[in-house]
Amino acid sequence: MNVQRRLLPNTAALAAFEAVARLGSFTAAARELDLTQGAISRQIGLLEEQFGRRLFERDSRNVRLSTAGEIYAEAVRSALGQLRDAALGLMSNRHSGVLNLAILPTFGTRWLMPLIPDFVARHPDITINFATRIGRFDFARERLDAAIHHGMPDWPDADCTLLMRETVMPVASPEFLANRAIATPADISRLPLLHMATRPGAWSEWFEHQGLEAPTGPGMQFEQFGTVAQACMAGLGVALLPEILIAGELQRRQLVPAPGTPMQSRSAYYLVVPHDKRGHPPVASFRDWLLGQIGKEPAVLAW
Repeated sequence: MNVQRRLLPNTAALAAFEAVARLGSFTAAARELDLTQGAISRQIGLLEEQFGRRLFERDSRNVRLSTAGEIYAEAVRSALGQLRDAALGLMSNRHSGVLNLAILPTFGTRWLMPLIPDFVARHPDITINFATRIGRFDFARERLDAAIHHGMPDWPDADCTLLMRETVMPVASPEFLANRAIATPADISRLPLLHMATRPGAWSEWFEHQGLEAPTGPGMQFEQFGTVAQACMAGLGVALLPEILIAGELQRRQLVPAPGTPMQSRSAYYLVVPHDKRGHPPVASFRDWLLGQIGKEPAVLAW
């Protein structure tokens, strides 16, 4: 076998290897790929013979990746993912390309999604694939082209374009506040405070903004703003939420402001693009469109 062919095994063998590596079982891989266990075993054997390396350690009960197999499995997952994406793009006739975009859960669903039909109408040849991510991640490893991020503009090896700042305010359900003697921001410190896990210092910052010392007691923690808003409406406590994300609840009076002045967060929303994606046409089109949409909604922005 020449070197070129030896370095490029067939995709059927790679698919079998990836399935066994992920599932930890020849039987489960055979079931997933609709093959016999013997066929899976033969494909793995061909790979091991081709490379001259053992990819799995086997005994009578278990199968696990060898050291070489673990290294190879990570590369194979990435390669097969790229092949699937390329095939999907080809079958979908996407002439202008694909934008793989990471979004924040609540910001994405409440603010961005209602605007996306306009982008689709303006750029029908660009397909956006959405992934939900909270916090930083490896763009290359996740195969993502850009992200909408809340935080500071300090993402390594990436451009951060400011989209908007945010104003946060304490809110609770009308019934929750009506049943308690709450007249000043200091009174809030005696109430159950609901916390966002991704913003552990938010309440301390808000109390400081009011000229008060923050309480030190524990409170419920949540991972997403949507869940916090639901907890507030259920009467579990007071939450510090961005106005932009609870406009509907405030308008319907499902949530009402608690005493105290709103505060502009130190962090903001950014479009983050890794340096190697600067010239990707779908990224540029999305960035220009997004900045145009923000320019149409100055009332939302708290610069």
